[in-house]
Amino acid sequence: MQRPLPSNPGADLPAHHAAAESLLLVFDRVTKFYGPVIGVNNISCRIGPGITGLLGANGAGKSTLIKLASGQLRPTQGSVRIGQHTAWSTAAKHHLGYSPDINSFYEEMTGWDFVYTMARLHGFSRAVARERTGYAMEEVGMADRARRRLAGCSHGMRQRIKLAQALVHDPWLLLLDEPLTGIDPGGRREINELLIRLAAQGKTILVSSHILVEIEQLASSILMMSRGRIIAAGTLTEVRALMKYRPTVVEIVAEPARRLAGLLAEFPDVQGVEIRSSGLVVRTRNPGEFFAHVGELVCTHGISVVRMQTLDSGADAVFDYLQQGQL
Repeated sequence: MQRPLPSNPGADLPAHHAAAESLLLVFDRVTKFYGPVIGVNNISCRIGPGITGLLGANGAGKSTLIKLASGQLRPTQGSVRIGQHTAWSTAAKHHLGYSPDINSFYEEMTGWDFVYTMARLHGFSRAVARERTGYAMEEVGMADRARRRLAGCSHGMRQRIKLAQALVHDPWLLLLDEPLTGIDPGGRREINELLIRLAAQGKTILVSSHILVEIEQLASSILMMSRGRIIAAGTLTEVRALMKYRPTVVEIVAEPARRLAGLLAEFPDVQGVEIRSSGLVVRTRNPGEFFAHVGELVCTHGISVVRMQTLDSGADAVFDYLQQGQL
């Protein structure tokens, strides 16, 4: 059982937070220009409790959106609100935990010292800051490595420490910019479990990524960005429905390859099979049934599969498809 944290001296929400409907991050017709370049273009959305995935290829506008939400940038047009506060106000910072994509630290500090310093900057007494730091480091799986100097920490450990400092003041809103980059599969599972647990407590969590599969495993709803605009939004089921006519491309390395190619070509949902030097490239409209069908073929016909992977599950391919207007 998790022990409760001391209250945040800067927060004006009740101990158990306000009603869920007031815990919103709101973008209202937001546009941001960098000189003649547009970063985000006329974005309106409401992000509430739970985990929302922010998906986009590099340069899509994800980091700009998160910087607007964290108050690092002000919109050229429109407004951004955290609860009842404008995002760039001091009051909003009490409710906000932010883990940036950059990897800059005070390298001479230990991870514990860094998170403790952040807690002190939030206004906690030394005793409360120590308690909160220990709790946050334990939550992110760094309790046994808390006294290691940051200069000697791996990228994955540094990602965990960034998450710990975002959690240390117990905010209701978490903005996490590419938080799983560089973390091994076991670590990703632990972080995912932590975020799901925090969401169950009523927190609002916005997680950015350029990897569709990564977000699918974590978020209950997603925002897809391209060229500064939101091109799709909703639950995973709703966004999947937008892509129901998009074929999935699968690469299979197997022996005997030609035998498998002939069998797959007979499957109704397979649109095409191409034999290449690297293996088979298959296009299917129904990946769920396709993968089950491949499993049956392997067992029935004694085919040896060395490797099987999707070639276009990343965000780039999804966005390209949606931008073509094939909805």
